[in-house]
Amino acid sequence: MKEKVPFSKPYRSKNEAKFIEEVLISGKTAGGGKFTQIAQQTLQNSIGGNCFLTNSCTAALEISAMLLDIQEGDEIILPSYTFPSTANAFLLRGATIRFVDSQLNHPNIDLDHLEELISEKTKAIVPMYYGGVSSDWKRLKALQEKHKFYIIEEAAQAFGATYLNQPLGSLGDTAVFSFHETKNISCGEGGALIVNKKEWIEPAEIIWEKGTNRAAFKRGEIDKYEWVALGSSYVNSELNAAYLVAQLEQSSYWLEERKKQWNYYFEQLSFLEEKGILLPQIPDFANHNAHIFYLVLNSTEELQALKNHLSEKGIDALTHYRCLHKTSYFKNKYEGTKLLNAEKFESRLLRLPLHSDVPMNLITSRIIDFFKTK
Repeated sequence: MKEKVPFSKPYRSKNEAKFIEEVLISGKTAGGGKFTQIAQQTLQNSIGGNCFLTNSCTAALEISAMLLDIQEGDEIILPSYTFPSTANAFLLRGATIRFVDSQLNHPNIDLDHLEELISEKTKAIVPMYYGGVSSDWKRLKALQEKHKFYIIEEAAQAFGATYLNQPLGSLGDTAVFSFHETKNISCGEGGALIVNKKEWIEPAEIIWEKGTNRAAFKRGEIDKYEWVALGSSYVNSELNAAYLVAQLEQSSYWLEERKKQWNYYFEQLSFLEEKGILLPQIPDFANHNAHIFYLVLNSTEELQALKNHLSEKGIDALTHYRCLHKTSYFKNKYEGTKLLNAEKFESRLLRLPLHSDVPMNLITSRIIDFFKTK
C-alpha cells in the first residue's frame, strides 16, 4: 500500500476532551465563560495588549476594519498573495484596496515598493506574516511615523513568532490570529483579536458583543445592556475556547517540535538551492514559528511534476493562494501594476506536510528521488 501522509493534522493534548466535558456538564456552552477568560488571559500574557477571542480570524479582521471607522475614499494597502478575508474585511466597510507585491525571495510584502502606494487616503497597512515570518518592523514603523496610517498585523499564521524577541501581535494597532484546524495551535474554527490602542478597547468590546454593552452588564457595571453601536456576532463558543485552552497549555512544546521538523526539511533539502529552487528565507530579525515549509520551484511545470510524484507516493503536498488581484472577483477591478513576485509564488510555491505524524525521512527521500531523475 502507498503511504498516506496528509498535508495537515491537528495536534492533540490530553485535556481537550476533559475541558469540553466540563463545559457540557456546566450547561453553559455560549462564549464569554470560564474557558474564554482563560484563553484570553493566556494570549494576553504571551502577546500583550487586550485580547478578544473570536469565532475566526476573519471576524477579528472585521472588528479591526470597524475600529478604523472607514469612510468613502479611504484606502487600505495589503498583499495580493493572501487569503480573501484579508481584503474582504475592509471592502465590506467601503474601503478601496491597494495591492502590494511580495518580496523577491519571500511572500511577505515588499517594503521597497510599499511607499509608492501610500497616499493621503491611506488609512492602514495590513502586513501578512507568511509562514509566521515577521516583516521588518523598523521600516514599517518609520513609514507609519512619516505617513500617519494604522497598522493591522495579519498574524493568522504567526502565533508564537517574534520580531527581535517582541511577540508578533504586540506591534501594530491591532493584530489578528487564526486557530483554524490547519494552524499550529487550533480549536477547529476560531481566532483572536489583539487591541494595542487603549482607546479602542471599549469600542472593540462593544463590536465583539454584537454592538451592545453586554460585557459591561456581565461585569456588573450596568443594570441592563442595550444596543449602543454597530457590531456583529463575533464571540467564540465556550466549547471551542475549552479546546483552545488545552492546546495553549502545550503550545510551547508543539512549537519546539515543529521547529525541529522544519529544520530537518531545510537541512535535508538545502541542496535544491543549487538547482535554482528557493527554500524559505528567514531574516535575522525574525524568529518564525515553523508554520509552513515550502519550495519555490523553477516553473509551474516542475511544481506540478513534483506534486504529482509525491501524490503517487501518498504524500499530500499543496500549492497555496491565488493572487487576489487575479481572482474572478477582483481582476476587473484591479488597476495597479503587475505583481510579478506574488504571481511567482502563486504558480511555483509548493507546501510540504508539517505535523506530528509526518515521516520526515520518507518525504525528503521522495523529493531527493524526484530530482535524481532530472
